[in-house]
Amino acid sequence: MTVVSKPDLQIEFNEDHVVLRLSGAWITSAAVRLSVLTRNALEKIKEKRQVSISSLIVDLTDVDQFDTSGALHVSKFKNAANEASLSFEMTGELAASGLISRVLESGPFVAGAPEPKQSRIYRSLDSLGHFTHSVASDFGMAMDILGSVVRGSQMRANRRSSFSLTPVIAHIDKMGVGAVPIVLLMSFIIGAIIAQQGAFQLRYFGAEIYVVDLVGILVLREIGVLITAIMVAGRSGSAITAEIGSMKMREEVDALTVMGLNPVSVLVFPRLVALVIALPLLAIVANFAALGGAALVTAVYSGISFEAFISRLREAVDLSSVLSGLIKAPFMAMIIGVIAAIEGLKVQGSAESLGLCVTRSVVKSIFVVIVIDGVFAVFYAAIDF
Repeated sequence: MTVVSKPDLQIEFNEDHVVLRLSGAWITSAAVRLSVLTRNALEKIKEKRQVSISSLIVDLTDVDQFDTSGALHVSKFKNAANEASLSFEMTGELAASGLISRVLESGPFVAGAPEPKQSRIYRSLDSLGHFTHSVASDFGMAMDILGSVVRGSQMRANRRSSFSLTPVIAHIDKMGVGAVPIVLLMSFIIGAIIAQQGAFQLRYFGAEIYVVDLVGILVLREIGVLITAIMVAGRSGSAITAEIGSMKMREEVDALTVMGLNPVSVLVFPRLVALVIALPLLAIVANFAALGGAALVTAVYSGISFEAFISRLREAVDLSSVLSGLIKAPFMAMIIGVIAAIEGLKVQGSAESLGLCVTRSVVKSIFVVIVIDGVFAVFYAAIDF
């Protein structure tokens, strides 16, 4: 076993020069003591410096071990000599060391020195590069998670005894049934607002009855499923990220790996299945709530009876209007679940990291859900669906 000697520093003041005699191990493991020795030496030199002193000599003869940490502190002595207009010299076998030469040639070490200014083009390209790398990394993780989920589901299908509906049902209850009240309330209010604003504008053209067409098509094709997905992303997506992130912080994810289990199949698979089942059902609930709010507002604000509202709604919408919205729901559920799982697996060992990943999960999920909704809208228009 190698014994590491304790670093030390002795100062000798002569008539025309100061000698710093270094000894022991000037290595990284003793970085705290090296900093104390260096600071004390520089303070003494500053206090006792005489006008006749013209040079600073660092004697490395008694140094047993040396690495970049020691070279960095030697460079501090050189910087101090330059600032005081003193000549600098090193003696001993390490004086000609290439390590010290490279550290000294790298420039003066100044703690907290400002970074050089960079052009806007450089900063823009740097940000673009980081963004591209982040997107590529997230896409790779998403494909890995989807592959693990599919592989895990196949393994479970081949071994029926290993498949359990209990976690799936539990997550459906938490993500679906638990979200029904807030989805009902928000969808009802949004449907009422759309109906009131639509009726107010169409009244100028004497076409107030067409507010039913407006609300029916808009809710069934776009608003119902989109609002539901956004609310699920904020409610259930953040919960998935927080749950997986907390398990990552407590090293429970690593424990599953050590036990020979795939964390994605165990943690992500039941949550994804629950989301794919729950989100379309919540979208149906949201559609009914939004149409109910619109019917109530049109009855009070425009005098359109419920019978007239239902009759006009039957003429305005068809099966394609209902299906066009519900088809999006499973895709949005997969996106929310995968993004939430990715951010959860990115959590490090701090509460700050957990909060940051939860925030990113919600923001990314909502953004991608809106993008996917736009892609579906363009696709439906192209195939006239």
